[in-house]
Amino acid sequence: MDLLTLFYRSKDIEKYPAGATIFKAGDEGEFTYIVMEGEVELRVKDQIVHVVTPGEIFGEMALLNPDPRVATAVAKTDCTLVYLDQKRFMFMVQQVPFFAVHVMRVLASRLRNMDERL
Repeated sequence: MDLLTLFYRSKDIEKYPAGATIFKAGDEGEFTYIVMEGEVELRVKDQIVHVVTPGEIFGEMALLNPDPRVATAVAKTDCTLVYLDQKRFMFMVQQVPFFAVHVMRVLASRLRNMDERL
């Protein structure tokens, strides 16, 4: 199972045109997002640190930690995103083992990539 399959029927969808800012570093994190279509650039200090593609999640750190967002997310292409608020995110983590493991893998992968950059 992948995230696209898990969320393909979701009604919590937002569309962003290429170049649109989804959130900025320093913002309070209200949502985490799953890319259904398109690509999203994650930028830290104006440097692209990751390009999120369909089936991937981003913005999850802000729902796990109350600190402001550390990255800016910008639509690289026209995008369709599913958004999850804190309540739904926690429900998914608690009730869907695949989702919880996926979130942990994403965090581990991004940490590893940042370590390699340093």
